[in-house]
Amino acid sequence: MTAATVRDIVDAELTGQARFTEFVKTVTQTTTAGVWYDLTGAAGNPRAKQWFDSAPLTAAQIRQSTDGGIFHGSAVSPASKYLRMLRLACASATPLPMPVILCDALLYYPTIEDGTTDPQVMDNSLALPRYADGAGVQMMAVTIASRTGGQSFSVSYTNSNGVSGRTTPAVVQNAVGAPGTITTSARATAGTSGGPFLPLQDGDSGVRSVESVTMNGADTGFFAIVLVKPIAQALIRGNDAPYEKDLLLLGPELERVQDDAFLTLLAMPNGSLSGLSVRGAIRTIWS
Repeated sequence: MTAATVRDIVDAELTGQARFTEFVKTVTQTTTAGVWYDLTGAAGNPRAKQWFDSAPLTAAQIRQSTDGGIFHGSAVSPASKYLRMLRLACASATPLPMPVILCDALLYYPTIEDGTTDPQVMDNSLALPRYADGAGVQMMAVTIASRTGGQSFSVSYTNSNGVSGRTTPAVVQNAVGAPGTITTSARATAGTSGGPFLPLQDGDSGVRSVESVTMNGADTGFFAIVLVKPIAQALIRGNDAPYEKDLLLLGPELERVQDDAFLTLLAMPNGSLSGLSVRGAIRTIWS
């Protein structure tokens, strides 16, 4: 969804309907080259948010007002808020080049167990707090506790058309033990995903809720499934200068930032991020 015209965007800037916010996330876990990592649990500003801090297998909503995330200001309704600019930097060349995705985290299902092959049925008493129809909403599996790796699982879900009983292909878990690792992300391994999101059943493009998760083989460890709406993508190419993406100039459209959105980052380092910080800023406007 875009603002009506370029003039609307310029007028918003000129009348002060804009906010600039900086952030820094410092990673203490040992990440793995080529494997996606969720920066939500990393220390810094915004504060860390963990995916095991709610009742197991029970949908929990995520909001800026209760959980933090990259700050984008208070609610602006009936106006609409948009992402104008995303800036990213890393002082070390070790993890670079590094793709990064800015997401709105919506709903999560904590503490899914690797140690049982029985279907683990989710409690969906709470629904998506934003993007209620699930259009464009994706699932990601985030490691909470380490595992041996190599087992697969599938997810039954309701798609963005409201059709229940949809099922992902079987996806293989990696052996990366660091909490925050995207469980199914790996390089050149059959059944794993090169991206951070779970593949959907053919024809689907979004998810409203998770119905159940079934492990196809037992392992140790736990993970969470988090429903997110991707907002913007960028690439930190080098450590000589920040990378800045102006969505008005370099994007097909300005992406909407919903009131109370929980903004967070996913990154795929090409070396360890341990002990390093990802810094950046966002600029939002409303019209």
